[in-house]
Amino acid sequence: MSHNSEISKAERRRLAVASATLGPWRAAAAVGALGGGVTLALGTIGDGIGLGVLAGALSVALMLFFMVGGAGAVLGDRPGAGAGDDRRIRRWAAAHPWRVAAVPGALMVATDVVVQQALTARGLFGSLWDGLWLGALVVGVVGLVGRFSRKRA
Repeated sequence: MSHNSEISKAERRRLAVASATLGPWRAAAAVGALGGGVTLALGTIGDGIGLGVLAGALSVALMLFFMVGGAGAVLGDRPGAGAGDDRRIRRWAAAHPWRVAAVPGALMVATDVVVQQALTARGLFGSLWDGLWLGALVVGVVGLVGRFSRKRA
């Protein structure tokens, strides 16, 4: 699996998704809930309660969720982490952090657009623009975590 020419594009996509599923998603949910809760509390203090404040807090919660889960997925093969196929997928993820980072980034864009459209009066293009920025931030953080953790190993 070391050469990209040996793996088809479809197989690389499947490996990226499989790698992303191996992230610490329970811990990511806890971090996202905590960050979203703090954002909601601060937004409520500053602006009062409203759907815009709720949408902003959900965006922060989703961003933290996808960052933590994605970063854990790209950290790759660590002691005591899975067996057999899981280890191979984790090694592939550690070797291809940017491909894996694209999965939580794309999910961030999709979920943020849905949240913004459902809870605010923003237009589709405004919601999409904000979602793309947040998705790019998730990809950047997750990709850099994977890239620099690989160099240290």
